[in-house]
Amino acid sequence: MSEVTRILSAIEAGDPHAAEQLLPLVYDELRQLAAQKLAQEKPGQTLDATALVHEAYLRLAGQQQPFAGRAHFFAAAAEAMRRILIDNARRKRSLKRGGGLPRQDLDEAELIAPEVRDDVLALDEALTKLAETDRAAAELVQLRYFTGLSIPEAAEILGVSVRTAERLWTYARAWLHREIQGVGLAGDIS
Repeated sequence: MSEVTRILSAIEAGDPHAAEQLLPLVYDELRQLAAQKLAQEKPGQTLDATALVHEAYLRLAGQQQPFAGRAHFFAAAAEAMRRILIDNARRKRSLKRGGGLPRQDLDEAELIAPEVRDDVLALDEALTKLAETDRAAAELVQLRYFTGLSIPEAAEILGVSVRTAERLWTYARAWLHREIQGVGLAGDIS
């Protein structure tokens, strides 16, 4: 039993001091995963790895459901990071914040603005569709794309063989490429 799994079990059992031990134990690994993910994002990202890890940890700590172990915890962290990046992209795209359009003087602005489509939002929509038909493939993409895990690391978390993860990855990439084709994101999923 890993130290993370032991602490998660203690938290579930109601040990008030166990939660204090978890963050220092997983912080460096979560920060490394967040940094890898943010390195893949477009320039101008307002979040940094530290902020992403802190926000993800706060969301995880606020959950009422217990974690079954280390793999479940990191899968939940991947989902939390995904949601944070998606919420951030939606916030930036919102009309209240200018919809991502560059600032222009009023006399230069056109009356009709082009639709802005953010890559992270396109990926989220495609992942949601993929999850309806193949949940394991969607989870693998989440772990690889949103936390930067390698195929062997993601396979371990998902509880599948490396070969199975490789087949899922090949399938998911092809499926997402077809789904997102024309948006400009398909080349980023490698």
